Amino acid sequence: MTAPPATGSAPTADALHRIRVRTLWVLSTGQILGGIAFGATASLGAVLASRISGDDSLSGLALALVTLGTAALAVPLARLAQRSGRRWALSIGMMIALAGVVVVVPAAALRSFPLLLLGFALIGAGSTANLQTRFAAADLATDSSRGRDLSVVVWATTIGAVAGPNLVGPGEALGQLVGMPSLTGPYLFTIAAQLLAIALYLVALRPDPLLLAQHLVRAETVDATRVAREDRPRLARYAIITIAAAHGVMVSVMAMTPVHLVHHGESLNVVGIAISLHVAGMYGLSPVFGVLADRLGRITTILIGQVLLIAALLTASFGQHSTSAVTIGLALLGLGWSASTVSASALLTEASSESHRTRRQGRSDLAMNLVAALGAIGAGVLLGGLGYGGLALCGLVIVALVVVLTPFARR
Repeated sequence: MTAPPATGSAPTADALHRIRVRTLWVLSTGQILGGIAFGATASLGAVLASRISGDDSLSGLALALVTLGTAALAVPLARLAQRSGRRWALSIGMMIALAGVVVVVPAAALRSFPLLLLGFALIGAGSTANLQTRFAAADLATDSSRGRDLSVVVWATTIGAVAGPNLVGPGEALGQLVGMPSLTGPYLFTIAAQLLAIALYLVALRPDPLLLAQHLVRAETVDATRVAREDRPRLARYAIITIAAAHGVMVSVMAMTPVHLVHHGESLNVVGIAISLHVAGMYGLSPVFGVLADRLGRITTILIGQVLLIAALLTASFGQHSTSAVTIGLALLGLGWSASTVSASALLTEASSESHRTRRQGRSDLAMNLVAALGAIGAGVLLGGLGYGGLALCGLVIVALVVVLTPFARR
């Protein structure tokens, strides 16, 4: 089945349930594969940029270009999904990211910093696809399952994203065997994972969840209530701001942590473990936050996320000279990001009518990555001027913005 049923027909309730479950399995598997690519980029991007440029203050540009690439493709891929479905949008996003990895390797060999940044910008397309996957999980969800469905797909990223940083050592050894430049060997695993993800989406994401959801609305079936909703733009704007703020804080601190730890004499293996725990915090407990969002409410769970972010920033700041404290702060940072992003993504989906939903989802991804890109660029400057502790404290300003806006969203 490659398309929704013809106009006037619709799947039965049981068939729709089976389609929803199978879609979640496909999206979750794709997230595992996509997480491997994210983990390798997060672990090595800043260090690779620092070594090739010879300037630590430019190390944040690696992740900044990833996020800028993600932002640049967020709206075009959302429009593509609106026209052609999630299957093609996700597949093309991963194809562009694969091209980025192919550019990064020769850039490292040539020690070309501009070429390296171009490669990271293209890799951002893979992050766009990964972000869009969580919205794809909500396309066919009900009100009582939207947070859970979305969070299950987010959780699946844990497996790949935790494995990615821990493949740095084996990947580097494999890269040396085949004559690859230093710090690029792990991208061999990234290439393999992205090829598998592309094949998975093209072959298995049928019927397309977004096209089927659109068909249910047009056919005015009973199940159309899953996606046909009253539009609430104020809540949608609050959700977009929350997602962007949490992502900006997370990226700013996480991007500079590898550089901070390496300067304190830690090995790449220790850096990999710290990033793995951070990524585990981002994705590992997302189903818990999804259930909380469904039961306690979206905004209540968002506030839980802000408390976790505050705890993370204070721990990282006052414990900046302790690798253990920095690692704990990173784990809390991931948990705060997870609670905020899962609940706000569910809120954005159900606060938007079907005609506005995909467009707003693309704008949300655009906003979150523009904020993150600016944060990553500024983080390198702040790291040099205020130190790691000062950088973490600056993140409290962004968290405060979300807390202040919350009462207005409730009303």
